[in-house]
Amino acid sequence: MADFEQAASRVLPADIRDFVAGGSGAETTLDANRAAFDRVFLVPRVLRDVSACTTDATLLGRPVSMPVAVAPVAYQRLLHPDGELAVARAAKTAGVPFTVSTMSSVPVEEVTALGGSVWFQLYWLREAERSLEQVRRAEEAGCEAIVLTVDVPWMGRRLRDVRNRFTLPGQVTAVHLTGGGAPSPGSVAHRRPGDEVSAVAEHTRQAFSAALTWPTVAALREWTRLPLVLKGVLAPEDAVRAAESGVDAVVVSNHGGRQLDGAIPSIDMLEQVAGAVAGRCQVLVDSGVRGGTDVLRALALGADGVLVGRPVMWGLAAAGESGAARVLELLADELRDALGLAGCASVADAARLATVRGIPAR
Repeated sequence: MADFEQAASRVLPADIRDFVAGGSGAETTLDANRAAFDRVFLVPRVLRDVSACTTDATLLGRPVSMPVAVAPVAYQRLLHPDGELAVARAAKTAGVPFTVSTMSSVPVEEVTALGGSVWFQLYWLREAERSLEQVRRAEEAGCEAIVLTVDVPWMGRRLRDVRNRFTLPGQVTAVHLTGGGAPSPGSVAHRRPGDEVSAVAEHTRQAFSAALTWPTVAALREWTRLPLVLKGVLAPEDAVRAAESGVDAVVVSNHGGRQLDGAIPSIDMLEQVAGAVAGRCQVLVDSGVRGGTDVLRALALGADGVLVGRPVMWGLAAAGESGAARVLELLADELRDALGLAGCASVADAARLATVRGIPAR
């Protein structure tokens, strides 16, 4: 799957490549996410019948072809003209959910019209009523879950974007935030910023609320009939409170190293979070998943599934829908291979694998 990142780098402008690849600050957490996965070693079992090895699983009460969902990623038309539509079609073919972002460059209605399983990722906006309008819009469009991102009171200081003075091209907009009193993408995210400023960061600073709290989660739980997921949880105490608030899943996530630089790698907190919630809600993980063995590592540490973002985006940039589909196909092949070689005939078997922390191979 790493081949797709190289292919994408050959076709993307440098500032757009940096926008997708980069993290916040010195990118300490960005780098640590990958190293942390590589420290997790699996203890395979032998003499198990894996002749009918399957990757089938259940996420949020619905069957999926593998315990994977495509993570929310903003502005996918930056990478390919078809943007979110191409990735949603690829996810449908793969039999996994696609998560459409509040900052999508394609309306949610066009995404759900493709007929796949779609989750809606929600950023809490300064005007609470506009956030609730987004939820209702997602429900009416046919989305199957609301994924509330809870670790972005404002965008982390992403130095690649700052140095590039990153701005969106005119044809790419956050379509869910146009009109209705929202900051106009045309006047903010598309305007060439001054020194040491990212136009996209300034846009989100104006649009997002820094006052998202637990009472808001409780109110949202009452507002929507859909499964509710909290994305951006690292502390076990927060995961427990989420479960007590009636959420259906938490995503153990440091936002792919793009928010607090110095935050602990997600995979390093997974086992504690899964133990703390003790089955009261599902536990997903993201930030650093780069292959099928990573999915198996996450399952062994207590996850019900993973979200994968950047690899799918590299596939989109390199070859549109077919590229994104190939990345997901490879991920399924690698997961099936890893399961079988570890002596697991099913995803459920993976939860019983032992793990050992070690030094990453060089």
